[in-house]
Amino acid sequence: MENFFIDNAELLLQNKEIAEALEKIATIKHFKKGEKMHTANNICKHFFLITSGVARVFYFRDGKDVTVHIAQEQESITAIDSFVQRKKSKYNVEAIEDVDCLVISRDDIEELSAKSHQFEHFGRLFLEKLYINLAERLDSLLLHTSIERYEDLFSKKPDLFNRVPSKHLASFLGMTPETFSRIRGK
Repeated sequence: MENFFIDNAELLLQNKEIAEALEKIATIKHFKKGEKMHTANNICKHFFLITSGVARVFYFRDGKDVTVHIAQEQESITAIDSFVQRKKSKYNVEAIEDVDCLVISRDDIEELSAKSHQFEHFGRLFLEKLYINLAERLDSLLLHTSIERYEDLFSKKPDLFNRVPSKHLASFLGMTPETFSRIRGK
């Protein structure tokens, strides 16, 4: 796992210097299935690069948990509202499977950014990618039918359908478990 950044250069825009800098500040952590990686009502000071496993971001509304993000290997996950704004988060981050990840603190990222224009540029590109993903997710929820959202996720990440409980996938796709089951059965 120590060579995660070198072995996954596409994640880091194929920039060895940035990979090496991140590798120096990252710590390796393991979370067991069901364990919280971040708990709501706290400030999230880290983001996680998943090397194995699946995790989700969720919040509670009317006594039900609502999944807003799912990440797997070579993807990042955090309580983005808190990580960016440094305020208490409404989101929880939970390991759906056992998760091995690299944990990187916001303070370390800021320190690297202050020292390196190149790293600051990488950070901006990383945040742009997060923004694009959020905009696409919003478009999907607002502009596509339940069937279209299901088919899109299945075409992009079919393995999630074997790794993530249906109730979390249904919530993530903005549908009831019954609708999810009906679509899945077709």
